[in-house]
Amino acid sequence: LTQARTMLGYVSVRTLAGLAVLASMTGSASCFSTSAAIGVRPTLRSSSSSQRAPALSSLRMVAAEPRVMTKLNKNIKTPDPIPEEGIELATELMRSGKLYRYSAADATSCMVSQCEAALANYMDLQYCVALNSCGSAIFMALKCVGAQHGDLVLSNAFTFTAVPSAIVHAGCEPVYVECNDQYLMDPEHLAEMADKTGAKYVVVSHMRGKVADMDAIEEVCQTRGITIVEDCAHSLGVRWNGVHTGHKGVMSCVSSQSYKMLNSGEGGFLLTNDEELAAKMILYA
Repeated sequence: LTQARTMLGYVSVRTLAGLAVLASMTGSASCFSTSAAIGVRPTLRSSSSSQRAPALSSLRMVAAEPRVMTKLNKNIKTPDPIPEEGIELATELMRSGKLYRYSAADATSCMVSQCEAALANYMDLQYCVALNSCGSAIFMALKCVGAQHGDLVLSNAFTFTAVPSAIVHAGCEPVYVECNDQYLMDPEHLAEMADKTGAKYVVVSHMRGKVADMDAIEEVCQTRGITIVEDCAHSLGVRWNGVHTGHKGVMSCVSSQSYKMLNSGEGGFLLTNDEELAAKMILYA
């Protein structure tokens, strides 16, 4: 019975994980509330616990409702097509010859600036700078928040290689924080590694559009003076407690690489609500 309960617990977690991946790949992530949807695996007490498990004689079988399975027919390596409006705008831009963002007369006529403003508005953040990749955004975010050569930066153990690469590129050293059984950053291990290393920066990656307990992570960081940078490469359109991801960190990084929610081939964005950090990222870019 204990084994059956354990298996059922893991099944529920992995099913929800699959839904998060599906939402991020099908464009429905804007309706996906991580804090409300992620299940918690039931805690099982042993027979030696003060609260013993119920006797077998007191248990009864209940028929479970059949699960509705959604099949994804699309190859996940196939990027979404560029909308006709985007193709027309790209053709218009090429005809003008103004491919360099500063060729435009002003911000209102600059297509890059228009894109930055639209993304900032969508994520409900004030400032946005377009870059060549999300990796560059992470690199620049660390520079903006003051990370120095040789500083330790906490980061997900389960993440994409571009994240620790960006940390190393910034002259820092990644310190890996383990994930829990839902493959999310474990706040308890974050606190343990923060206390052990004294690191003052953390890059939190929302892998596959799944968001860790950001309230707990924020509490760990606030009590230790740790600066949060959010890697939202996979979480465009995903909200935590009704608020778009990217608001727990002082800066957030977004990707528009082909397999992400936005497809520009390669590309990224760095966003913030902080005026001083905004000035730095504009000058650094």
